Amino acid sequence: MSQKKINVAIVGLGFGAEFIPIYQKHPNANMYAICQRTQSKVDEIGDAFGIGVRYTDYEELLRDPNVDAVHINTPIQSHAEQSIAALKAGKHVACTVPMATTVEECRQIVELVQETGLTYMMMETVIYSREFLFVKEMYEKGELGRIQFLRASHQQEMAGWPGYWEGLPPMHYATHCVGPVLALPRAEAEYVSCLGSGRIDEELIPKYGSPFAIETCHIKFRNSDLSAEVTRSLFNTARQYRESFDVYGSKKSFEWTQIEHEDSVIHTGETPERVKIPDYAHLLPREIQNFTQAGVYDSDDNQHLSFIQGAGHGGSHPHLVHEFVSALVEGREPYPNARQSANITCVGILAHESAMQGG
Repeated sequence: MSQKKINVAIVGLGFGAEFIPIYQKHPNANMYAICQRTQSKVDEIGDAFGIGVRYTDYEELLRDPNVDAVHINTPIQSHAEQSIAALKAGKHVACTVPMATTVEECRQIVELVQETGLTYMMMETVIYSREFLFVKEMYEKGELGRIQFLRASHQQEMAGWPGYWEGLPPMHYATHCVGPVLALPRAEAEYVSCLGSGRIDEELIPKYGSPFAIETCHIKFRNSDLSAEVTRSLFNTARQYRESFDVYGSKKSFEWTQIEHEDSVIHTGETPERVKIPDYAHLLPREIQNFTQAGVYDSDDNQHLSFIQGAGHGGSHPHLVHEFVSALVEGREPYPNARQSANITCVGILAHESAMQGG
């Protein structure tokens, strides 16, 4: 691999700060700039990590010719607009989930990538988690046999989360459960049918006009005999936090833990056994291997809700960074690329539409 270094700018420094030390240590990245609206916050993070180039204005950052790529970690409603602006400014884009909030925005991003030849990657954590990499390795070795069905869930209680989260339709933030069921067989969703169930608190409903406590969606895959089912809940549903996926194969099946920190289960024929999921740091450059186990936000005095609830996102952060940077250095498509990211994101957007129309 060449020693070309990619100048990266991180935009949004809440959850985004988690990625700064990974880029700083990646052999092919230069953690060049940070951007946050509040000057005091950008200075606090810049001082903590020794980053000199700091912006409070995103448009100003995009005019900086030294920036090769932006990694966007801002609130959901900004993702599409900021991704589109970056691509138009000639920058590669990594963006936290979801890609966008409408099918039209997803289309615009895909078309811009086609027109410009730039790279876009949605930074979906689950498909680079150690659990996913473990199942992927089993599948690629032929141990699962033929995949017969996939199921995933993302259940979370978001009572008290601020602003745009209140009353959010469950499927509008579905990439953590849609991602793994499409990524394992490298499939594309063709058709969705979704039902809503139950009812959230009345005062939460008007914001999005979405009454459902749970939305559950069937996905038909293109050019495949496979289908999958995903379940999503955000309010008024009693369940420990869970981002899970199950894979049913002809030889072996994998089922996620019922309770966090328990071991997952592998069924061989009708025989079940608990399995310890190994770490997959060995797939990474030595310099960033330790980030599968530790990050910025895992000390008691420095916590971030998405990190705690996501249990560190299964050690995925350095794998995501490595996939994005490697794709740029090697001149190849990352997984998921713009089209795949749009497909994953649109499943959730259209699933909610389906639920509102009675399936």
